[in-house]
Amino acid sequence: MIASLRPVARSQRYLAMGNCGVRGRLALYGLGLLCGLTVSGACNAAQPEAASSRTADTAAVAVQQKESRMWMTVDEHRFAITLADTEAARAFAMMLPLSIDMADLNNNEKHADLKQALPTNSKRPGTIRNGDLMLYGSRTLVVFYLTFNTPYSYTRLGRVDDPAGLAQALGGGSVRIEFSKN
Repeated sequence: MIASLRPVARSQRYLAMGNCGVRGRLALYGLGLLCGLTVSGACNAAQPEAASSRTADTAAVAVQQKESRMWMTVDEHRFAITLADTEAARAFAMMLPLSIDMADLNNNEKHADLKQALPTNSKRPGTIRNGDLMLYGSRTLVVFYLTFNTPYSYTRLGRVDDPAGLAQALGGGSVRIEFSKN
């Protein structure tokens, strides 16, 4: 039979769809269900890779944290330090282990000159924080144990992870500090 070329009224179109609509709706429902199962299966198949990737990322972070960590020991007090991602910090880490007598300055920092100069990238931090490990110039190592504002420029070496008790451990006079990788 040849289809008529005359326009079909809107109500007739809906009627025509209604007659075969049940089959069409079932077909669409089945197609939707099939697509949903396919997507769900693909997601579940990707899960082991994602979990494996997360495990690898976690392991990489743990290795990086270990490589970017050092220790500072004052008498029996031991402080973990996270090294900055700078050329100076890497050069300082290459000097470890290091035992150095550090003099007090301004009742807020300990400082000492290193035997060799380190690379610098000095910036004005504005605020020095309790636990900052910095380089003043290219050879002066500084451990800050109080927070204060400063106009001076420093190269960041790292930061004491938990500076609680740092001021008490360093005391008011000169002190011998040991820096080590472990």
